[in-house]
Amino acid sequence: MTASEVQRGSSTVESAQPTGASNGHTFGPGRTLRSRVKVLPEHARGHNRALVLQTLYHDGAMSRADLARETGLTRVTISDLVAELISDGIVIEKGVREASGPGKPAILVDMDRGGHHIIGLDLSGPDALLGAVLTLDGDIVSRREVPRPVDLDGDAAIAAVLELARALVSATTSPILGVGVGTPGVVAPNGMVLRAPNLGWTDVPLERLLHDQLRLPVIVANDANAAVLAEYTFGGAPGDTVLIKVGRGVGSGVLSSGQPMLGSHYAAGEIGHVTVGTDGGPDCVCGKVGCLEAWLSVPALTARLAAAPAADADGILRDAGERLGIALAPVVGVLDLSEIVLSGPPELLDGPLATATVETLRARTLKKFHDSVRVRMTEQGQDIVLRGAAVMVLSGQLGVS
Repeated sequence: MTASEVQRGSSTVESAQPTGASNGHTFGPGRTLRSRVKVLPEHARGHNRALVLQTLYHDGAMSRADLARETGLTRVTISDLVAELISDGIVIEKGVREASGPGKPAILVDMDRGGHHIIGLDLSGPDALLGAVLTLDGDIVSRREVPRPVDLDGDAAIAAVLELARALVSATTSPILGVGVGTPGVVAPNGMVLRAPNLGWTDVPLERLLHDQLRLPVIVANDANAAVLAEYTFGGAPGDTVLIKVGRGVGSGVLSSGQPMLGSHYAAGEIGHVTVGTDGGPDCVCGKVGCLEAWLSVPALTARLAAAPAADADGILRDAGERLGIALAPVVGVLDLSEIVLSGPPELLDGPLATATVETLRARTLKKFHDSVRVRMTEQGQDIVLRGAAVMVLSGQLGVS
């Protein structure tokens, strides 16, 4: 039985359908990703500028009068802001709307979606460090990759990242809005990678290093935190979502009330090293026994499946899904999440594993409130971190997400 065929009460599993120094940070306490209301006068200019761009980004071309109605800003303010944004090369006039009555046809304005590019880096791959040039809409224009350093030499990994970033900057002739980086590990809001064992990094000021080399705005975040932003902006995820990213390790990105959660030690979402069960289990690279990552990571699952008879495959996947449900049940209960998104190889995640996750969640949470939690595969595929990196830049530079 596949995930798309499963429904338990009102909890469901849905399969994905195939689809083709730096600036101040956006993701601080108390700031939601999307704002649609006016603020105090002392903050109004920057906020209202972002409000106009946010409206155009999601609703498309409209007239200045339309913008005034949608945002609640005065026509004078809209006219002033649009003129400034056109001067900055962020907004363009698209011509006149087809006349539907008497009077002068309105001139439509929109974001210049092809006028700038974004550089995105994904450092979470098992074999290569990935990068792309993206449009403001998150579409990939070109790709680059460099081999992942074989050993855990932190300096070698830094050199590889800088090489990749420079190659991407050279690959675009359009103005670059900024550089977004999704990296494994714990990342502070200033772009300091506090710890990334898979890259051999401890206290690496990655954001500053990239900024000094490229002289561009740079934002660095945990790869799963980047991924959940891609799901929010491009995948239609609601503001109360957890994304589980399964690859070389297991991590998660969490949105609560539209706000990315970082945690007091910037380690929110480090779900991979939560012990799932009291029955022992496989050894984990962290030194503990029975961590979720030891059950669920791609290398661990693949090895377990390869060592077992084919008839045992569903049982192995269901066991991993049950462990994931055990780890997620308290998260769902505490945060009252509405959706769980899985990112990783669909041949492992979409099927018995996802089904067992739903069943375990139902058994371990309050039925009246949490039976409607959805579990589904992302439709972003392998580009989810790259596209999330683009959202980080959009949000940091333009206030758009």
